[in-house]
Amino acid sequence: MSTTGDELAGIVDLFGALTRPQLTDALAELAFKQGEEVDSDAIEAAIATALADYVLVEYDPPDDGTERERADPLLAAGPAAFPTLPEYGEDLPHILDYEQRAVDRDRLAEQVRERLDAEAEAAIDNGASERAAALHDISYDLEAWGSVEVDGIRASLAALLPGG
Repeated sequence: MSTTGDELAGIVDLFGALTRPQLTDALAELAFKQGEEVDSDAIEAAIATALADYVLVEYDPPDDGTERERADPLLAAGPAAFPTLPEYGEDLPHILDYEQRAVDRDRLAEQVRERLDAEAEAAIDNGASERAAALHDISYDLEAWGSVEVDGIRASLAALLPGG
């Protein structure tokens, strides 16, 4: 089964946030419903690409005081996502017994801003102009999506861009 990053974001968005194993299970359920084979390597590659492209982002929810351990980070739809549901995606909440998670958008936006800042610094330190260009574009998405200020990050990335 092949899937796009936006479809991954759509699936995650149905539940608010999912762990990677939950997302993988959801994709396996969809493959079954569609009569397709599950390609674990393709699923892992799609998730990795979606994370690298800010279509999916990791979310660290606030401590709710229950002291439960979360071995797997939560994944949420990110600033570069246009969440769409794949065929039969709307059935997933009825098939899977996953809790609906509320995502604190302000907290998530700040976490994504911190990640963008760290990745921008690494791109600048390594002279990675292609990555800097991608992060520069993502900075606009992040401002619109999360209402966070990233002008300083964008300005530092601009120095690596052609004409910058």
